[in-house]
Parts: sequence; C-alpha cells; structure tokens
Amino acid sequence: MRTRTRSIRDAVPTPAPEQPAAAAPAARGRVRVVIEAVQPYVDGGRFPVKRVVGDVVQVEADVFCDGHDHVSAALFHRRTDATAWTEADMTPLVNDRWAGRFVVEQVGRYEFKIVGWVNYFATWRHNLEKRIAAEQDVSVDLQIGAGLVERAAKTAAGDAGRRLTGAALRLRSSNAREAASVALDERLARLMHRHAERCFAVESGEPVPVWVDRKKAGFSAWYELFPRSAAPEPGRHGTFRDVEARLDGVAAMGFDVLYFPPIHPIGRAFRKGKNNTLDPGPDDVGSPWAIGSEEGGHDAIHPALGTVADFEHLVRAAESRGVEIALDLAFQCSPDHPYVREHPEWFRTRPDGSIQYAENPPKKYQDIYPFDFECAAWESLWRELKRVVCVWIDRGVRIFRVDNPHTKPFAFWEWLIAEIKRDHPDVLFLSEAFTRPKVMYRLAKIGFSQSYTYFAWRDEPWGIRQYFTELTTPPLAEFFRPNVWPNTPDILTAYLQTGGRGAFMARAVLATTLSANYGLYGPAFELMEHRPLRPGSEEYLDSEKYQIRHWPRDRSDSLREFLTRLNRIRRENPALQQDRTLRFHPVDNPAVVCYSKAAGENTVLVAVNTDPHHHHWANVELDLGALGLSEDRPFRVHDQLTNEVYRWHGRWNVVGLDPASCPAHVFRVARQERTESDFETF
Repeated sequence: MRTRTRSIRDAVPTPAPEQPAAAAPAARGRVRVVIEAVQPYVDGGRFPVKRVVGDVVQVEADVFCDGHDHVSAALFHRRTDATAWTEADMTPLVNDRWAGRFVVEQVGRYEFKIVGWVNYFATWRHNLEKRIAAEQDVSVDLQIGAGLVERAAKTAAGDAGRRLTGAALRLRSSNAREAASVALDERLARLMHRHAERCFAVESGEPVPVWVDRKKAGFSAWYELFPRSAAPEPGRHGTFRDVEARLDGVAAMGFDVLYFPPIHPIGRAFRKGKNNTLDPGPDDVGSPWAIGSEEGGHDAIHPALGTVADFEHLVRAAESRGVEIALDLAFQCSPDHPYVREHPEWFRTRPDGSIQYAENPPKKYQDIYPFDFECAAWESLWRELKRVVCVWIDRGVRIFRVDNPHTKPFAFWEWLIAEIKRDHPDVLFLSEAFTRPKVMYRLAKIGFSQSYTYFAWRDEPWGIRQYFTELTTPPLAEFFRPNVWPNTPDILTAYLQTGGRGAFMARAVLATTLSANYGLYGPAFELMEHRPLRPGSEEYLDSEKYQIRHWPRDRSDSLREFLTRLNRIRRENPALQQDRTLRFHPVDNPAVVCYSKAAGENTVLVAVNTDPHHHHWANVELDLGALGLSEDRPFRVHDQLTNEVYRWHGRWNVVGLDPASCPAHVFRVARQERTESDFETF
C-alpha cells in the first residue's frame, strides 16, 4: 500500500466555480464515476466508527463507471485537527469492490473519504496491449498516449516531471517498437498512477468520522470489589488503605481495571437492611447506590473509607502496578442528598407533594430518587453532572462504569461524553445497560467506549454462536465494544447457582476468550458464590449490596490460580486481544462450543463443554482456512491450560472435556511449517 500526504487543495481536484442553477445539471453530466456502499459507516456518518490506537482501518467501497473505461480510487484520511490529507491507494477486489486501509496512531478523532476517477491512461494502456497482440497499427494510439503523458508532466514536479517528459518524447518516436516498449513499461504506469490528471473525479461525500480510543478500550480485564468489604478481618468496615493492600493480589491475577461500586456517603432515609429488607438495624450500612447524606453527595467520599488524599494515593498506587481504578457513575440520589434540599427542581414531585422514588415494578427503591431529566432546569442539572465527572477526573480517574445509562436521555449522554472527551480524550465509559438491544446499541453509538452484554444468560452453544457472531461482525462491530461479565452484584444466573465448580470454570474460559474485554464480580466469582436469595431469584443471599462481606480468599477451592492462568494466556496471545477474527467451528455435540481467533502468526482455538455435570466427547470440524492450515499436513495444538500437546490432522478432530477436572481446551495452534524440533520446544 502506497501512501502520500497532500495539502487540502491538492487532495482532490479543485471544484469548478459555482454555476447558476440552470447550468448545474450540465456540469454534473461530465462526472461518470459512482461511489457506493462505503464501509465502515455508522448510520450514514451520523456517528463515528470506533477503533483503538494501532488498529488498521479497512475501508471498502463500490467504485465504478459506465462503459468499459478503467477507474481508479484513492483513500484519503487524516486526524480532524490536521491540515493535510494522507492519500492511500485502493486496490480492486472483485465486482467493482475496492479496498484501502490506514493505521490510526493517536487517541482522538479521524476522518476518511474516497475519491474515484476515470483512469484514462490505464484504459489507453489496456487497449494498446490488445491492439499490439492483434498486430494492429498503433501509431495513432501512441500519439494519444503521448498526449496523456505530456499533460501529466506539466503538473509533476522535479524528477517525476522530467521522466514523464522524456517518456512522452519516446512515445512520439518514429521507432514504433521502442515507443510500444515505453508505453507498456511498468515504471511509466507507476508514474502515471501518481501524476496523471484526475478529470471529473468524484468524492464519496462527507468524510466518515472515526473515533480512536486508547488500547484499554479494546482490551481489558476488570475486577469488581466493594472497598467497604476489603478489611482483612471480619466485622470491620474496609478502607482505601485496605484496598491498597489488595492491589498486588489483583495485579498478580492479571486484572488491569479495579472497579468500585459508588464510594460516596450513603443516605439513612429509607435505608435498606440486609437482603434488601425495609427494616434496617442501627448497624446496617445500606446500599452504596443510595448516594448522598449530610456528609456530601456525588463529589464526596464515604468517611469510613478515608479521605480524598487517601483515594488519590490509592489511584497512584494502583497505577504503579499497572492497574487503573474505575468508578461507578450512578446519577441518582438518596432522599438525604444535598441536591434534594438545594435543587428540588431537579426531581419529579408527586401530587401529594412527595418526591417520586425509583421503581421497576414490582421492585421499589424507596432509598433512591431519580433525577427528572425533563425538568425545566435541565441545563443546570446537566452542567452539575458534568462537574461531578470532572471532579473525579481531577482526582485521577480515567474510567467510569455508568449505572443504568438507559434510564437517562440519549441526548444527555451524547453531550456529556463529547464534552469530557474534548478535554480528556483518554477517558473511557462502560455502559451498564441490560435493556433492549436497540437502546444498548444507541448508547454505544453516542459515545460509550464499552458495553455490557447478554453474555451472562447465553449458556447454550447455539446461543453463544448466534450472539457473538452478531457482536463481532459489521455493522455492530463498527461501534459496539462488548465487555462480558459472567456475574455482577445484581446477577447470579441459574447456571452458576446449580452448575458447581465446572460451571464457574466454563464461564471464566468463555468470558476471557470470546471477548477482548471482560469483567468479574471478583470475590464472589473467585469463591464460587452461588446461593440465591430465594429459588428463581438472581439476587445473592446476603448480598454485598446491602451488607459488608468478609471473603476468605485463602480458601483451598478458590479459582484464583485458574483465573490467573487465563489472564496470562490472554496477555501472551495477541489473538485474544481483539474480537474481529472470531470464528465458530461446527461441532457434532450440542453441549460443546468451539471457536478460534487469529492475529498474525498467533492462532488460538478454544473448545468448551457447557454442560457442567457430564463429561462430553465431540467431533470438531475445523475451518482450516481460518486457522491458516492446509488439509494435507498434520499440525499440533498446545493446550495453554494443561500444557498438553496433541497432534491433529485434517478438518475433523476429537475433543473430550470433563467438567470435574477442566471443562475446556485453550489451544495455541502450531503453524504447519514448523519443524519437529520446533514442536519439541513449542
């Protein structure tokens, strides 16, 4: 792929002077090239395509014209704050489809467009070849070609101009054999490709926007814990200092984002007791999502956790270990929040004069007042919520997990995220919206960096295949970045309640290998917490949302080592650090799912038994092309979980997976060109 930089004036032909309306159709009549079906493209360019630093943006479009003339196409791209476009050649694929690519190297906003034109020189050269092969007289044709080259020479500077002038003279030579040789010389074709006139070129329309995030938007491992449960001994309220003592363990497990539920003061009015009861005792700590008390609101810290200085020290300590602190952004209030007294206009009042508390019938959240985003004072509300985000950014936070964004207006989030990214383009927002797909997708389009998914409820292989194929292919893949969680403080699925250790291991393998971004409600997952509040409920018994929990992390059955191994496998295999190459492979057992990912020379193949109670064997039909393998040569697969190596051959191979030991294989595939000695150390 050749690239070159042009000024704005040189990027495309200078448009003709404005014509009266009556003349416009005649001017357009000289444009013959059509550009259609540009990809990637999100809602006609209304929203940006998403990428991360270092990504290759692959651009395709249909570019064609009437008749038999050859066309050419070029891809122009730039950061939007640049004054010049960089041009990259596009190459024909099949059926008038063209492709080009460029690399995004910085966080921020890029844009691209496509320019197409009739390539008169390529058309002339192609026809000349056929006439020479037919032994026709081409003397006139050579003169036509000389004229094309001469026009290009007039605008080409330096050595290129001199070489084109010389070529034109030789084309006009009386020696027809020599002139024909010059005409068909590939060096002249390359010069003309770069410098020939682009008469009546056409652009693809308004530039397509691309938003580029830092790499962590595309590859991250989240660990969620409640700071108030971080004390090493039971019965004591945890502090930021206690969390700091846990950082080495979190980093050693391979997690790079440590996420806290809200850390603000908690209201006392209508405080919930243990297991979400309405009759709390004097020592009940309440829900962290009931934000605000006389000690402060969204910009304050619960005094039992520590001070602002303690928090900032924790942020720095985490950063030194390669871990970022992510905060919950929950825009709602306890009845005790200062906003309720100072800004009653931001809340909805019922006919009896009381403020409307939050509900999701039949659930009632008497301890939470939602903001009224349709209130007359919406502008001041928006400004205040932006101020809150900026306060935490100033304290070192660059990642926010946003609670229930689908219950606030799209317009608000689009404005807020754009405002924040204008000054802090490295800030990331995770959308916690378990709602209708179109709502989830709209939130992603308007700026959320990552999004929760339905992964927790996709237990069967057929559902996994269907859902992740949708998530990882266009159009969704252009704007929706999945972050998969097998559990959260709100979600304890029936699969985890009843599946035992094998279920937790299977879900961990699926989460870490299906998606480049994943997270765990950490202590509960490590220790395989599976007790529901009641049969049929996804709420935990003794939920940490309403009480302090002590987690005995030294338990012999902990999954800590298994999770550590999975995170190491992710770091060591670039294939698992992206989602675009995910491919599913047919399996003859409905309990087993098999898929692969590839990045360059690195290919990972995963097989998971989703039945946590029974040992299953399955025949897997491999897509050898997706794995970079051929039918006629054996290859080896190295299980990264068990360190076992298997010799396979051809499309059909067998796996046996026992949930009592390990319900999955995570294979690294050896390329077939390796020698036997290479395999010995693979």
